[in-house]
Amino acid sequence: MISKHEILNIFGENVKKHRRKLEISQEELADRANLHRTYIGMIERAEKNITLVNMEKIANALEVKIPDLLKRRKNGKKGN
Repeated sequence: MISKHEILNIFGENVKKHRRKLEISQEELADRANLHRTYIGMIERAEKNITLVNMEKIANALEVKIPDLLKRRKNGKKGN
């Protein structure tokens, strides 16, 4: 079973990866998702265990599906 810390890290790293791919700031992502900028930073640093509602807001703002934000790298590391 995956640990809480590991899933938060995977999610946060994927949010950051997709945000950077879109070349937007944390503030822009927060605006698009109707969330606070500091909240996005806490998610990317794996400091927040967010709700499904906020996961959906972030996925929509990043133009991806929720499973894309939960994928591990194929080599077993976090992210995609």
